[in-house]
Amino acid sequence: MSEKKIMLGNEAIARGAWEAGVKVSSAYPGTPSTEVSENLAKYEDVYSEWAPNEKVATEVAIGASMAGVRSMTMMKMVGLNVAADPLFTQGYIGVNGGMVYCVADDPGIYSSQNEQDTRMIARAAMVPLVEPSDSEEARTFTKKAYELSEKYDTPIILRTTTRLAHSQGLVNLEDRVEVDDKPYERNIAKNVMMPGNAIKRHVFVEDRLNRMAEDANTLDINKVEMNDTSLGIITSGIPYKYVKEALPNASVLKLGLINPLPEKLIKDFAAKVDRLVIVEELEPVIEEQVRAMGIECDGKNIFTRQGEYSANLLKQVLLNEDLDLAEPNDAPMRPPILCPGCPHRATYSVLQKLGIHAAGDIGCYTLGAVNPLGVVDTTVCMGSSISTLHGMEKAKGKDYVKNWVAVIGDSTFLHTGVNSLMNMVYNKATGTVIILDNSTTGMTGHQDHPATGKTLQGEEANIVLLDELCKSLGVKSVVVADPFDIKKFEEVVKEEVAKDEVSVIIAQSPCALLKSYVPKGKCVEIPEKCKKCGLCLKSGCPAITKTAEGNIKIDQTLCNGCGLCMSTCPFDAIELKKRGE
Repeated sequence: MSEKKIMLGNEAIARGAWEAGVKVSSAYPGTPSTEVSENLAKYEDVYSEWAPNEKVATEVAIGASMAGVRSMTMMKMVGLNVAADPLFTQGYIGVNGGMVYCVADDPGIYSSQNEQDTRMIARAAMVPLVEPSDSEEARTFTKKAYELSEKYDTPIILRTTTRLAHSQGLVNLEDRVEVDDKPYERNIAKNVMMPGNAIKRHVFVEDRLNRMAEDANTLDINKVEMNDTSLGIITSGIPYKYVKEALPNASVLKLGLINPLPEKLIKDFAAKVDRLVIVEELEPVIEEQVRAMGIECDGKNIFTRQGEYSANLLKQVLLNEDLDLAEPNDAPMRPPILCPGCPHRATYSVLQKLGIHAAGDIGCYTLGAVNPLGVVDTTVCMGSSISTLHGMEKAKGKDYVKNWVAVIGDSTFLHTGVNSLMNMVYNKATGTVIILDNSTTGMTGHQDHPATGKTLQGEEANIVLLDELCKSLGVKSVVVADPFDIKKFEEVVKEEVAKDEVSVIIAQSPCALLKSYVPKGKCVEIPEKCKKCGLCLKSGCPAITKTAEGNIKIDQTLCNGCGLCMSTCPFDAIELKKRGE
């Protein structure tokens, strides 16, 4: 096959995995990695699934590798934290069939709670890491990763970033390579990591990295481009593209294998240039190792450790060009906000009215921290809301949490909230948990999960009933309520937070952006009844605006008739025009 196609980086990674003969894939959705799984699921030769969390997904892929087939797991960088337990141990075990971790970093923090650098995790886990710089390399490096995985008996991390994941480039399509399944051989010394075995495998890991570091000096994904020797650049990934745009005449050592580094190749390159500069986003992972080799270089002494780089940044720093790198300030700010008809807005409106604080979690509902709702006070990581609430109670007592609840989405609850709720019950807490059940994994693009009844391929599956699950953990008070039934929902919240036991409210209403969601109609203002009190504006629905005259206007192109504004208007100045009327 000699076909060419424009592909996103994530799409190209999926293509590379398919071409490499991958047979099993397991992942949890996390921007900017989500589309890798969604695209890989389109290939019939690959079994692909959504797992409840990244740890489970990784262990599924490890099992497939042990059985003798090529496997893959995908996640964003904070998801790798969840998968760190199996990752660090698999570094000792190695592979049977090749295994790749596709991990997407987020320089600039576009959709994450921190800006961590996966390259540092790879070094700590003593696991090799490769990093492509465009869509074509995303395809080819994925295939190369499987070759390296099986050659050196190791899992490989394929690191990508938001810019690569969501940028398009020309990709050369090739046929799938049908890799024979490797026979499973019982090997307790290799696959059972009890202390006596692990201590011996640690020696193997050190030797493996030493062999790879030596071989990396001639590895084809590490490339030297000699031009003007007055300036030499060592770089990798997306920053390589910025270097080529800003400094087309500079000599460049482009690293494809980031861990371990090719010491001889780096020293030879450094000896040929007058000035050596390391261009890498986030942490000085390459720079620190180059300096440890005794090589003088510039890096984070002239570049920031924060956010994404750009060609203009390189021109300003290295060519002294006077460029304005500030963000344009003439455009109006567009603050993040919940969508029209979002059920989370209804939940938060009730909490705000009651003066209740919320320990928050990771998802669309984190936006409950900002005005005008402003009820979410904490957000740490997936599943943390419930544990945070529990810690508050143990620190301050039962009366303290009568003014608090934990809020967590349905997908996040299944990800890591279940253990936290179990802990509350086990350790005799009394707090209230609100599961914001909108029937999807909303923030990452509406993926299914174990409580939706659909698999990644859209097949029918067993449905986890959240209320029954909570009861099975020992929660005696579990209430399912519609947050758009404001009066009833307010009564439920008052009753549950007053109880001296763990209680769960399942705020159940579908995401307004689901394809299956059918709007009730449109809400319409009745000007002659409006008292201009502004209560309907308190929820922050983007469909409702206030005119210069102080009147309320509902944008019919945005409204989907959820009725929240109607419920909050005490003067019946808003009515619902049902579909078809």
